[in-house]
Amino acid sequence: MPEEDLVELKFRLYDGSDIGPFQYSPTSTVAMLKERIVAEWPKDKKIAPKSASDIKLINAGKILENSKTVGQCRVPFGELPKAVITMHVVVQPSLAKAKTEKKVDEVPRKHICSCTIM
Repeated sequence: MPEEDLVELKFRLYDGSDIGPFQYSPTSTVAMLKERIVAEWPKDKKIAPKSASDIKLINAGKILENSKTVGQCRVPFGELPKAVITMHVVVQPSLAKAKTEKKVDEVPRKHICSCTIM
């Protein structure tokens, strides 16, 4: 594949640091990008994804779907030559996992009524 067809992407993390830039084919899927982000995630970060499903990618204000390709997600920026596209990464644990952890963390509370009728 010719080098001019490749799309250069970097991924901005929650603390402002970046992963990348890396070059991808326009046919690469968002799911492939997420796998790469998990593999390249800095080890010194407090918040880290456990899997690609814990990551949301945002480009131009839209959450990207796993089945979409880089070419479909790319927003034209006035045809800037060799521009690096920055995608924002949000780490969001899966909902089912968060609910089970919440149940474990909750301490059963006894509800005591202290009403007095006079």
